[in-house]
Amino acid sequence: MPGTTPDRPPGLRTGTLTTSDITFFVVSAAAPLTVMAGVAPVAILLGGIGAPVGYLLAGLTLTVFAVGFTTMSRHVRSGGAFYAYITRGLGVPLGLAAALVAMLGYNGMEIGVYGLLGSATSDTAAAFGLDVPWLPVSLAGLLLIWYGGYRSIDFGAKVLGVLLVAETGILVLLAGGVLLDGGADGLSVAGLAPAHVLTGGTAAVLACAFAAFTGFESTVIYRREARDPDRTVPRATYLAVAFLGLFYAFVVWTVIQAFGEDEVVRAAADDPGGLFFAAITTYVGAWAADLMHVLIVTSVLASLLAFHNAINRYTLALAEEGVLPEALGRIHPRHRSPYLAGAAQTVLGAVVVLAFALAGADPYQQLLLWVNTPGMLGLMFLQLLAALAVPCFFRRIPHQEGVWRTLVAPIAAFVLLAAAIVLVTANIELFTAASTTVNTVLVALVPAVFVLGLLLARRLRRTRPEVYARFAAEPAPQGEEPPCPQPPTSSSSTPASVTPGSPATPLSPSVAD
Repeated sequence: MPGTTPDRPPGLRTGTLTTSDITFFVVSAAAPLTVMAGVAPVAILLGGIGAPVGYLLAGLTLTVFAVGFTTMSRHVRSGGAFYAYITRGLGVPLGLAAALVAMLGYNGMEIGVYGLLGSATSDTAAAFGLDVPWLPVSLAGLLLIWYGGYRSIDFGAKVLGVLLVAETGILVLLAGGVLLDGGADGLSVAGLAPAHVLTGGTAAVLACAFAAFTGFESTVIYRREARDPDRTVPRATYLAVAFLGLFYAFVVWTVIQAFGEDEVVRAAADDPGGLFFAAITTYVGAWAADLMHVLIVTSVLASLLAFHNAINRYTLALAEEGVLPEALGRIHPRHRSPYLAGAAQTVLGAVVVLAFALAGADPYQQLLLWVNTPGMLGLMFLQLLAALAVPCFFRRIPHQEGVWRTLVAPIAAFVLLAAAIVLVTANIELFTAASTTVNTVLVALVPAVFVLGLLLARRLRRTRPEVYARFAAEPAPQGEEPPCPQPPTSSSSTPASVTPGSPATPLSPSVAD
């Protein structure tokens, strides 16, 4: 079997994922249909006809972030993504703290969605006159997603490709119907004017828009399984951000045209959950609304599988680092998947889902919103630290990257992301529909976990210095032994510059501390 020897356990399936495969994982995690039908009406209600611009601005901000992020991806080969980048730029303590926040973030984004799976399935069944309780659906979803993660990564990519085409296809069908009919009052771009964009609801729209991109950075997690990762990962990152930003803005604009710029806000206020269904019924047909109900369920499943795979690879990386139990780093000999990491994540999800069910919580209002919110904040916080890590990293190593990629864009992204976090935190009630006390607890979870990570780093440095010393160090290429030190040559006194595409020199102990 490729990648295994009698003396070496199996590794991940290398050279498998193409640019389109990784893009499917990232865009599927964002769940475009669910975000549009479930959240975009709120953005229209709060921001009016200028709401589409919010998605463009969020996409632009994350594109700036991607410049430094993908540049650093050519120099850091670790499967730990965020925490590896933060460690290499800002040191081991912050990197370990980031690893814990990443586990909170990705698990929060995935586990909460099981509540959405249950409620969306119940709503879809109700549309066909059936009564389906949410809990059995959520538990069945846990088993289905576990199986998807247990299978090979190319199996998951094929599944997500089909589901993503289906959910984006129904939105394209809606948009096509509106464009062909000319909308309620004729097509107009008046909502893109500054007078409609710079309103009191702009901050809330931007908060909704940033939340809609959550998970796009997970491209780098699949580096070890990608074909030509130095090209595939950056391309997939830019493709995902560009597609989501432009597609979100376009779909929201077409829905505004469907009701007319004078009536859409009132329609969103009267029935936000039914806005998209009403539009597609009017411009395409009732059959399309029924199909959209079904595809929302498959959209949620695609998002769950994408996040599940990302979590498994984070867990695998931390197990290989020695931070998590070694067993979680085992790779299935046939499917080449981190199957024990997937099983552990599924058990954790089941515990959380059952706990909310036993407490009598609402699957949407509590399980989804309360668990997703700290996950979203955690991932945004990691983006902020990663943006700061980029210039720090490149300042310490020889390289041939330009100043735009290594300094200007990362600093600009840091400022923009800081503003985004402030906007989301200030409008946290939009995401939780909860009391001030609950909101305070949810927001405080991220800094609390971060501080816990700093304490863990201090403890590891004292009790397990070998784990601390090798944390986020550059791995040997898959299937190769670590390179042996070479004797110095006559020209070795002058350090060679690092060319794009080559791994960077590991940090010295002084930097890592």
